[in-house]
Amino acid sequence: MFLVGYFLQALAGLLHFLLSAVIIVVVARAVLSWVSPDPYNPIVRIIIQLSEPLLYPLRRRLPVLGGMDLSPMLVILAAYFLDGFLVPSLQRIAQNLLA
Repeated sequence: MFLVGYFLQALAGLLHFLLSAVIIVVVARAVLSWVSPDPYNPIVRIIIQLSEPLLYPLRRRLPVLGGMDLSPMLVILAAYFLDGFLVPSLQRIAQNLLA
């Protein structure tokens, strides 16, 4: 059972890293929307390509409230929730399996 425990620990660490990266990319995308960046800049293109699959499904379903796009805030809240709930839960299960 210790292999499953170590696997869950590694999975929790990887999930924490990915959720942190999602938050950083979405915040960068929100900051880019406040300025007019060069659309041919490779960094801008990477940020847009990474964030668009996360934001577009929510953007389609949410109404526009006074010209504000609430999809970045919802993605960040979901990432914080998963990071605060799922990651510690996986770590706790792994600790119980290793004990």
